[in-house]
Amino acid sequence: MRDTPARLVRHWPVWIAAAFVAVGVFLPIAYLVLCAAGADMATLGSVVFRTRNLHLLANTLSLAAGVLLVATLIALPLAWLTTRSDVPGRRLVTLLGVLPLAIPGYVMAYVLLAVSGRYGALSLALGVDIPRPGGYVGALLALSLYTFPYMFLNLRAALLGLDVSIEESAQALGLTRRQVFFRIVLPQLKPAWMAGGLLIVLHVLGDFGVVSLMRFKTFSYAIFLQYTGAFDRLYAAWLALMLLAVTATLLLAEAKSLRTTFLARRGPGSALPPARTRLGPWRIPVLSGLALVALWSVVLPLGTLVYWSLRGLSSPGVSVAGALLGSVSASAPAAVLTVVLALPVAYASARLRIRSVQWLERVAWMGYAIPPLALALAVIFMALSLAPGLYQTMFLLVAVYAVHFLAEALGPLRTAFYQANPSVEESARTLGRSRIAAFLASVLPSIRPGLVTATAFIFLSVMKELPLTYLLSPIGFQSLAVNVWSLTNEAQYALAAPHALMIVAVSSLFVGLLLHRESNRNSDSNPDVPA
Repeated sequence: MRDTPARLVRHWPVWIAAAFVAVGVFLPIAYLVLCAAGADMATLGSVVFRTRNLHLLANTLSLAAGVLLVATLIALPLAWLTTRSDVPGRRLVTLLGVLPLAIPGYVMAYVLLAVSGRYGALSLALGVDIPRPGGYVGALLALSLYTFPYMFLNLRAALLGLDVSIEESAQALGLTRRQVFFRIVLPQLKPAWMAGGLLIVLHVLGDFGVVSLMRFKTFSYAIFLQYTGAFDRLYAAWLALMLLAVTATLLLAEAKSLRTTFLARRGPGSALPPARTRLGPWRIPVLSGLALVALWSVVLPLGTLVYWSLRGLSSPGVSVAGALLGSVSASAPAAVLTVVLALPVAYASARLRIRSVQWLERVAWMGYAIPPLALALAVIFMALSLAPGLYQTMFLLVAVYAVHFLAEALGPLRTAFYQANPSVEESARTLGRSRIAAFLASVLPSIRPGLVTATAFIFLSVMKELPLTYLLSPIGFQSLAVNVWSLTNEAQYALAAPHALMIVAVSSLFVGLLLHRESNRNSDSNPDVPA
């Protein structure tokens, strides 16, 4: 449908959200470019063409590739076991594949540091002294254990949605189960793998907490050191632009790769659930592997946090209640603002078919794809140049949260709008109600589940966010995420543990909500397929 001026004016809430997002994404980047372009040619050459930049690029890309590989090696077997095998306790295995989302990467890094070494939890409690991880290996372990659920959720959903009749036809033609998996099933998982892989790599590129605690120099860590240590704004700006270039290249490559992929079936396919593969003699090795994953991703982190929390009961430290209150005071308004901005965009995308909304959604994803540390640095440059009074205010912090996490809210809200019956809104309009009145009376109640989900997602994402909070929060502001990072950075594990444990407890609400949504969706779409 053509975007006429009259049609665009009628949907002014969409364009208010568009203006906010566009300014929030492009204006900081513009100031980052202006700051980086302020160098003369001699300085520019010495800043851009440093050998150190190649090392940072190699470290960043190798870490992203390593995490993607390890996450796939963990997630793919888990997804297959929960959907195609007779492994006992499939619901428990599904929980194992999702629960690590409740443990942020910097908390996982804290666990690895606090459990190992001469003064680690294992040494103090059991007398077992294991080497302390650090550098590439430490960052790889922490980020892989945190991010593999993103891959698991995508692959599991894809396996549940595959057409079983294609596999049955391949077996009827003489292919073995192994050949069917590698020739038929695996190629159809490509979009899901790329979707999960994109989320994982974006997390790695934007990660600051894990690489700083593990002392592994990537672009994000180097940006932080240059800005806070040497306070070299010029070099920090160029590092941020280089990181943005890596992210943009990744997004373009992913879009180009999927453009030539076509996996839709022509007919209705088979409605029957897939046959469960009997593990037979592989049952014991499979259960042993699952126990190992559970030990590293759930049992060890929770046990370490509880151990150090108990040891720190008698030690005076930063108030957990105060840090929790600070986190909530930023997360709650950020969640509300983000959802308010996302509502008109999701509504227009699902109901109005305005072509311009597609560009708005891409801008929203740009805000999410920009590494948080680069976004924070760009916002600092912009605020100091345009409105110094806004720098380190709660207003600016909440606004940047909304720009960064808007894309996260669009998915649940757009799905809710697609599922809501549009005829109810049309009936309200025929009774003489305005567009907004009809929306509030007929549409808003029907999308309440999606609204609650989106708000909870943003609330918990903001609560776990570290780089934006650390660089943009007001002076004296306390949050759980910053306290965990700063106390762990000083090796004060007993003081950091209660803050990390509180983050895990609150984040568990996110995991419970995620599992509840998936359970309801699976039972509604196919009651014959067990979760």
